[in-house]
Amino acid sequence: MNFNFDTSLAENYKSNSQKIRVMSESWVGKNIFCPICGSSHICNLNNNMPVADLKCDNCGEIYELKSKQGKVGSKINDGAYSTMLERINSSNNPNLFIMNYSDNYQVTDLLLIPKFFFVESIIEKRKPLSPTAKRAGWVGCNILFGDVPIQGRIKIIEDQQVYNKTEIVKNYDRIKKLQTNNLESRGWLMDVLNCVNAIDTTDFSLKEIYAFAEQLHKKHINNHNVEAKIRQQLQFLRDKGFIEFTTRGHYKKLL
Repeated sequence: MNFNFDTSLAENYKSNSQKIRVMSESWVGKNIFCPICGSSHICNLNNNMPVADLKCDNCGEIYELKSKQGKVGSKINDGAYSTMLERINSSNNPNLFIMNYSDNYQVTDLLLIPKFFFVESIIEKRKPLSPTAKRAGWVGCNILFGDVPIQGRIKIIEDQQVYNKTEIVKNYDRIKKLQTNNLESRGWLMDVLNCVNAIDTTDFSLKEIYAFAEQLHKKHINNHNVEAKIRQQLQFLRDKGFIEFTTRGHYKKLL
């Protein structure tokens, strides 16, 4: 695989962000398979598409691409806050590619966050632009990448090592079992999954999960029976094959 951007594509652009957008989208369109169905090609979409950059013609899934020089941190800059919330609540929310590239315009890393891992709690509202700014009052947002459960970060390329396509598609098929279109249920599921992930050991107890109850209540202030909700989400994770019950009040994480 050629990891180099085609820098000739950026010659007619002045804005650095536009240059990166054109080069990175072109690179994905030429080099990356669909991580959802395995199709060998993803198509670039017209620039006026409001929510997506790329599409798989085989399965119809759409993708947005975010690119960053160097390693991604705990937050990823995105667009308008209101638009992002509308997308999360809509049926056309795209899956998200996150790309890292080097200072000499080589792709180093690429991962996928499936659309059903997006919940309102991982979208951070930024301060409005100042009155003197060109877009005064505009409110942007950040994606809190660090709050996305590790199960929702599907690695495609890591340090220029390309993961096996068959394994990536199988991984997606497995985590798709977590998909739910109810945003409240999705929010609870992602939060409890993060709590499970935060426990260092493979085996854990209900008592250890209950230790996160106060933290969860702050995120879901209208729920007054947090422990029952935790048990409900653990049941869901068990039914979907992500954990198993061992003995009463004890669980085991599954690979």
